[in-house]
Amino acid sequence: MTPRAANLIFLRDRSVEMLKKDLILKNPLRAWEPDTGRNAATPRMGLVVAPRGSGKTAVLVQFALDSVLRGNRVIHVSIGQSLEKTKEWYEDLFQELSRSYKLEHVGEVHSEIAANRLIMTFNTGSFSAAKLEERLTDLIEQDIFRPQSVVIDGFDFERADPAQVQKLRDLARDRQLHTWFSAVPLPNPQVSPLGVPAPCDRFEDLFDCILLIDAAAGGLALRTLKSDVAASKSRPAIRLDPSTFLVNES
Repeated sequence: MTPRAANLIFLRDRSVEMLKKDLILKNPLRAWEPDTGRNAATPRMGLVVAPRGSGKTAVLVQFALDSVLRGNRVIHVSIGQSLEKTKEWYEDLFQELSRSYKLEHVGEVHSEIAANRLIMTFNTGSFSAAKLEERLTDLIEQDIFRPQSVVIDGFDFERADPAQVQKLRDLARDRQLHTWFSAVPLPNPQVSPLGVPAPCDRFEDLFDCILLIDAAAGGLALRTLKSDVAASKSRPAIRLDPSTFLVNES
């Protein structure tokens, strides 16, 4: 009986791995994150711009979930939002993803996500590249958590200057971290020739990929304003479910 039990465990583990691979390959975010394995290429820095309440945090969380499924460790930096609220985003979106794809072995996948994601919180106005570097150094040197990806939600681009954002880009490059930010546009903002709204128009050269959540077309769409990924040119916009904020395939 012992060999049979070991074989059953192996089959279950293989099923979980196949499930994760299926989720990775089907994920519409492949348009902007083409790598289906561990982050190995030169670190990239992306930005999701959206009005408040239109899904920018949800999109960052989906990028983070995708990165974990691909075998990376992710730090979620939450500025001005509580640890509990940020955890709720992950729980809610994972449950919606599970229902949408009718996932089996949900418990195993959920446990892996929890083990490979770490949430950092900062008060509004207290975040900087130097403070992030300090926390990262502590985590890595004490062998607590070594990330390959970071998402930064709530950074104040309106009060930032290019030097501050450049320091964050330098940190991401030095630490080999794929990084995604969120941003809120100003009311009735001016836009750059690429369509990037203020205040982010001042920083567009520092990002490899810039996405805009557009709510003007009878729903929500994730639209490409700038991208270094060829696949995104064939899918310039992808829908968001307005009730769950999940990125849809169609």
